[in-house]
Amino acid sequence: MQVQSLSAEHSLALARQVLEIEADALHTVSTRLDHGFADAVRLILACTGRVVVSGMGKSGHVGSKIAATLASTGTPAFFMHPGEASHGDLGMIAHDDVVLALSNSGESSEIVCIVPLIKRRGAKLVAMTGNPASTLAREADAHLNAKVDKEACPLNLAPTASTTAALALGDALAVALLDARGFSADDFARTHPGGSLGRRLLVHVADVMHGGDALPKVGRDATLKAALFEMTKKGLGMTAVVDADDRVVGLFTDGDLRRTLEHALDIQHAKIADLMTPNPKTIRADELAAAAVEKMETLKINGLLVVDADNRLVGALNMHDLLKAGVV
Repeated sequence: MQVQSLSAEHSLALARQVLEIEADALHTVSTRLDHGFADAVRLILACTGRVVVSGMGKSGHVGSKIAATLASTGTPAFFMHPGEASHGDLGMIAHDDVVLALSNSGESSEIVCIVPLIKRRGAKLVAMTGNPASTLAREADAHLNAKVDKEACPLNLAPTASTTAALALGDALAVALLDARGFSADDFARTHPGGSLGRRLLVHVADVMHGGDALPKVGRDATLKAALFEMTKKGLGMTAVVDADDRVVGLFTDGDLRRTLEHALDIQHAKIADLMTPNPKTIRADELAAAAVEKMETLKINGLLVVDADNRLVGALNMHDLLKAGVV
C-alpha cells in the first residue's frame, strides 16, 4: 500500500462526498420504511423479557450502540456476540425475549446458524439487513430494511453508508418505542444518574441550597453594618431581609453594597430596609436546580433566595453551589 499525498482541497471534497452519500442513504432508508418497522415495534412492545441485540463485525459494533440506546430509553436490552452464542451465550436468550439481529448481507454465518436455536427457544426474531431476500430476512418475524445503494468508501467495500443507515434505523426504533411507552424526562434521568443530563433532571434546589444556621438573613430593622457582618459570616455574597414572620421582604447583595458605597452615607446607622432590593426574585425548594440556573442566567444574577408557599425563607443558593453540584 502506497501512501499518497492529498491536497487539502481534495480531502475536503472527498469528505463532503462521503457525507452526501451517507445522507442520501439515510433518505433512501426512510422511503423504504414499511409495515416491517411497525411489526418490529409491536413485537418489542409486547416483549415481557429483554431485547437481545446481536451482530458480527461492524454490524456488531452498531448493535452494541443500539442495545445501549434501547436500554437507556425504556427498553431493557443487551448485546450478545454471535460468535460466543454457540459456545454458551445462547443461554442469555429466554422464550419471552426478542432478538434483534443485524447483518448487512443477511447471510452472516455466525448469525444464520443460531436462528434455528433462537426459534427453538421461543424468542421472536427481528432482522435488520440490507437484503430483504436474504436468509435472515426470510426467517425473521419482522424485517427492517437497511439497504443502501452504495457505500461511501470509494472502493464500495468498507461498511460506511450501510453502518450509518443501520445505526440511524436503530435510533428510529428506539425513539418509536420511547414514544409508545410514554418515556419521560424523569425516566431518562433515572437511567442517566451519573451524567450531566441526569444531574440536571434529578437535582432539586433543596439538594444544593444553604439552610439553617448557614442561611444569611437579617430583620428589616437591621443596620447596614449588621447586614455586612451577616454576609461576611455566611459567605454567600448576599443576605435575605425578612419580616417578623420570616417572610422575605428584600435582598442585599455584594452588588448592592458596591452601588451603596458610591454614595456618602453613615454605614453605622444606615438601615438595610432603605438599601435592599425589595421583593426579590425567589425560587421554591422543590424546583429543579436547572430551573435555578436558567432563572439566574436570564436575570443576570448570581444568587437566589428559596421560599415556601407563604414566601417564608427556607434557603439560599448561588451559582457556585450549582457549579459544585455539576448542574451548570
